[in-house]
Amino acid sequence: MRDDSYSSTHPPLPPTTEDARVDWLRLLRSRRVGATTFWKLLNEHGDARTALAVLPEVARAAGVDRYEVCPEGVVLAEMKAARLKRARMVCRGMEDYPPDLADLSDAPPILWVVGDPRALRRPMVALVGARNASSLGLRMARNLAEGLGQAGYTVVSGLARGIDAAAHVASLDTGTVAVLAGGVDVLYPAENARLAEQIVEKGGARVSEQPMGMQPMARHFPTRNRIVSGLARAVVVVEAAAKSGSLITARGALDQGREVLAVPGHPLDARASGCNMLIRDGARLVRGVDDILEALPPMEADTPVQTELALEQPPQGYRGLSEARPPRMNLRRVADLHRQILARLGPSPTAEDQLVRDLGQGAEHVSSALTDLELDGQVRRQPGGFLSSVPKD
Repeated sequence: MRDDSYSSTHPPLPPTTEDARVDWLRLLRSRRVGATTFWKLLNEHGDARTALAVLPEVARAAGVDRYEVCPEGVVLAEMKAARLKRARMVCRGMEDYPPDLADLSDAPPILWVVGDPRALRRPMVALVGARNASSLGLRMARNLAEGLGQAGYTVVSGLARGIDAAAHVASLDTGTVAVLAGGVDVLYPAENARLAEQIVEKGGARVSEQPMGMQPMARHFPTRNRIVSGLARAVVVVEAAAKSGSLITARGALDQGREVLAVPGHPLDARASGCNMLIRDGARLVRGVDDILEALPPMEADTPVQTELALEQPPQGYRGLSEARPPRMNLRRVADLHRQILARLGPSPTAEDQLVRDLGQGAEHVSSALTDLELDGQVRRQPGGFLSSVPKD
C-alpha cells in the first residue's frame, strides 16, 4: 500500500550510540507501541528520546491514564541477555538490516540476530508449509531448498516442524535464515533446537523482533509470518490446509507485493487444499525449482548499487522528519474523527488507504487519530497495512 501523504525519500537514521539504541528499544517495548506506531511516533517527534518523553501525554490524550513508558532497566537487562546469547541488535537503516524487509510499512525497527548477519543481505526465497507434512511434501521441500541454495538464494522459513524444518536442513550448507516467533534465544519447538544451533554453525542466522527470553504465544506467529514473507523475494507454499498459518503467510506476501507460488497436491489430501486454492486464485504452480527461478528476477540484477539504493528507501508510510507537521485539530474535531474511524472499522481487516478515502479527511489527521486509537487499544494493525477494531469485552 502506498500513502501519498508521505513523500520524503530520507529514511530515519539508525541509532549510532548506546544511549540511542536504549531509547529505540525502550520506545519499541513500551505498552501498545508496535512497529507501525514506532515509526509514526519517531516521525512526529523527531527522535526516540523525545517520543518517549511525550508518550504519556499522547496516551492520556487517547484516554489512557497513568501510562508509563518501558523502564530503562528492562531494556538494559534485555541487552545484557542478548550479549550473553551472542545476539546482535540490527536496526533498520544499518548495513546488515535486510533491504527487502526495510520496504515494509510495518518493518521491525529492531531485529535480534544470532549468527552471521551477512546471511540477511543475500536474496531470499521463503519455503513454508504444513507441520504434519506428508513424505512427498517433505521430499519436495528438500529438493526445492537444495535447488534454491545452488542457485544462490538463501532459504528462509519459520523453524516449525514439517516443511519448515525440511527446508532448513536441506539448505544448511548454502545458507538459511530461521525467523522465530518468540525470543531469538528461545528454540521452539524443542525438537528443532539442534537444528537451530546448526543453522548458526553453518553460517546462517536466526532472527526475531521479540524480546530476549520471550516464549512464543499464538499472537506472535502472524507477526512472525510477515517477517518471513517480508525477507523474501517470493514465498513458496509446499503443503497447507485450507485454514493454516502457511496460507496466512501467503496472503500476507501478496499484500507485501511478493510473488506467491504453490506446489499442487491431490484434491482428496487436506494438506494440499490450501495450495490448490492458491493456484486456483492465481498463484504460480511449482513442479520443481526451475518454476521458482523463472518467477524471480535474474541474479545479475542484484548489483551492489541496487542493494544500496534499496536500503536508502524509507519504510512505506514514513515521512521525513524535516517535513512540516500538520496543523493541530481541536479536541472536538479529534473526538469526532475517532468516532468516524471506529464506526467504519469492524473485526474484518480494512485497508488504511481505503479508510482515508472513505473519511475524506487529510491522511495526516487520520494517521494521528489511528495512533491514538491504537494506544487506547481500540484499533489493531494487521500485516500489509490493514486495520480492524478491537472487540470490547
